[in-house]
Amino acid sequence: MSPCGRARRHTSRGAMAVLAWKFPRTRLPVGASALCVVVLCWLYIFPVYRLPNEKEIVQGVLQQGTAWRRNQTAARLFRKQMEDCCDPAHLFAMTKMNSPMGKSMWYDGEFLYSFTIDNSTYSLFPQATPFQLPLKKCAVVGNGGILKKSGCGRQIDEANFVMRCNLPPLSSEYTKDVGSKSHLVTANPSIIRQRFQNLLWSRKTFVDNMKIYNHSYIYMPAFSMKTGTEPSLRVYYTLSDVGANQTVLFANPNFLRSIGKFWKSRGIHAKRLSTGLFLVSAALGLCEEVALYGFWPFSVNMHEQPISHHYYDNVLPFSGFHAMPEEFLQLWYLHKIGTLRMQLEPCEDASLSPTS
Repeated sequence: MSPCGRARRHTSRGAMAVLAWKFPRTRLPVGASALCVVVLCWLYIFPVYRLPNEKEIVQGVLQQGTAWRRNQTAARLFRKQMEDCCDPAHLFAMTKMNSPMGKSMWYDGEFLYSFTIDNSTYSLFPQATPFQLPLKKCAVVGNGGILKKSGCGRQIDEANFVMRCNLPPLSSEYTKDVGSKSHLVTANPSIIRQRFQNLLWSRKTFVDNMKIYNHSYIYMPAFSMKTGTEPSLRVYYTLSDVGANQTVLFANPNFLRSIGKFWKSRGIHAKRLSTGLFLVSAALGLCEEVALYGFWPFSVNMHEQPISHHYYDNVLPFSGFHAMPEEFLQLWYLHKIGTLRMQLEPCEDASLSPTS
């Protein structure tokens, strides 16, 4: 090596030594490194962007109008997308066919817990999804305050298959607006805990409350969260022991997980999808025609008059868990292209074009 090269090398080493002395290399603490990873993952799952606010969404709906025409091509295309991603015809509920004994499955709402289907659990499943598919005309009924004084009860009851969310009240004071028929009703384990003390004490109140749903299927996410499994099994055994008319179906966690991924890919960023969107997604894969009622997560109606959160009370949900405005915008888009119909006006005043 030439003297000049050696000189440059010594100079470089000297400069690095000075820099190292002035700016000693430090290593992030383990906790800080972990926090960085958590923040990056959070930003991936919940990216920062601006949604239209409630007033802007309501104004947009008013400007576009609610006139509707069914688009059979769009409906078939979306049903095909549901079949390809999530296969609701076979995976909507846990059955002996899709959940054989000895199979290990992961809870869809938790990352750390799995379960193995044993003989006692396997015996609770039907042989296959117990519907005559495809279902014809389905009504999916949410619980939004927009249903109050809507007069939609008769129209809802005209559907061939009626799905409802979270054990809603169907007493006579509400039937004019929400109807009385039901074929499938969801029941989150949290409702069993809050309303019926996890069925650990008297079960008579629960059994009496279920009678209004006649011969409905009670659809429960027993294997979404570990804490929800035991209450869901108690519901099954309670109704079975008294010979109730209702039949419990357990949501397949693989189906719920696939639905969540599907909507995340379409821009819905939330800790978890609402029960309503899970149910609408299933209906779009199982039914030839889908109409939605009570899917309006805003504090004013189409005439910008204040309304309650639910048609039966004004109890607000926990903030930050669901992304209700995002879900509404996705469903509103499907309404505009004719895939499904959203009923947002009182039924007697609805301006609906004939089916094409």
